[in-house]
Amino acid sequence: MSGKRDYYEILGVDRGASQEQIKAAYRKLAVKYHPDRNPGDKQAEENFKEAAEAYAVVSDPAKRAQYDRFGHAGVGQQPFAGFDASIFGDFADILGNLFGFEGFFGGGRRRTGPERGSDLRTTVVISFAEMANGVERTLTVPREENCDDCRGSGLAPGAKPETCRSCGGRGQVRVSQGFFTMVRACPQCGGSGQTVSDPCPSCGGAGRVEKRRQLKVAVPAGIEDGTRLRVVGEGEGGVRGGPAGDFYVVVRVEPHELFVREGADLHLEQEISAFVAALGVELQVPTLNGSETLKIPAGAQPGDTVVLKGKGLPRLRRSGNGNLVVHLKVTVPRKLTVKQRELLHALVEGEEKHPGVFRKVRDLIEGSG
Repeated sequence: MSGKRDYYEILGVDRGASQEQIKAAYRKLAVKYHPDRNPGDKQAEENFKEAAEAYAVVSDPAKRAQYDRFGHAGVGQQPFAGFDASIFGDFADILGNLFGFEGFFGGGRRRTGPERGSDLRTTVVISFAEMANGVERTLTVPREENCDDCRGSGLAPGAKPETCRSCGGRGQVRVSQGFFTMVRACPQCGGSGQTVSDPCPSCGGAGRVEKRRQLKVAVPAGIEDGTRLRVVGEGEGGVRGGPAGDFYVVVRVEPHELFVREGADLHLEQEISAFVAALGVELQVPTLNGSETLKIPAGAQPGDTVVLKGKGLPRLRRSGNGNLVVHLKVTVPRKLTVKQRELLHALVEGEEKHPGVFRKVRDLIEGSG
């Protein structure tokens, strides 16, 4: 009787699991027990081998059918002896580039064609007012661009590239790590399979030089804090004639001392006395474009809001502006003058005979005592 664990148990899936479920389960185990993440851990290495063996069987329909019918005897009892690229052809599809190397189990590519340049990113901080009105910033962008003299080839005029002696022109080298062999890009030629013996004097054979460009970036009005703007083709230049990468600008908006933003709407807290709340009043409140008259209706309650339509922020990619929402904070005076107290008592006495808006004032005053 075999002492091996059940393959489905190893992968943590049911016997009726789909191929996608099996692949996902194996990938999770491979990430967990990979030797790169567990250096020197023999148990993790054994678990990694065990998971790979299980996947090699149950991911193959023919082997899986034999295993389901006869168990381990149906697929042979020989111990798992490392990775065979002819058997585990889709391992690269599962684990390729997972740990920063290219060509897992012999699936690497020779880098001979054009490659896209790297993307660049920067952060721009703007004021609340600049956000509300929109602003244009001129940024200095240091980036790698194709050398003008050799047009990115890295060769001196009239020179030709030579076959890399380290990899024999394959662009790949085999590296042993743990119990298996990986294929990586050749460090001598960078995966191109060619070296430059007569380099371009301007770029030293790199094919690219660092340049500083002035780039104007328009920040639209109403932009949200943390928004990322993309400028196509303004990243680093491509390799061997490849397209340039993109340039990303992350916009950070400084907070405002009075306004709190919610989308295109602005929120403002406005203090008013209990007497003003009872009577109603017109007062001036700040907006982004100067002060505006705010009409507070008689009998306003603490926490009530009054809306000034169209006095908020521009709506991004839409017409019109949001609103300014004024939150009323009704305050009760802690001290009254003799005259104010006499008038208030008279109002309260009159309230008993003719109930009206001043009942709220009385309740607020009594509640504050």
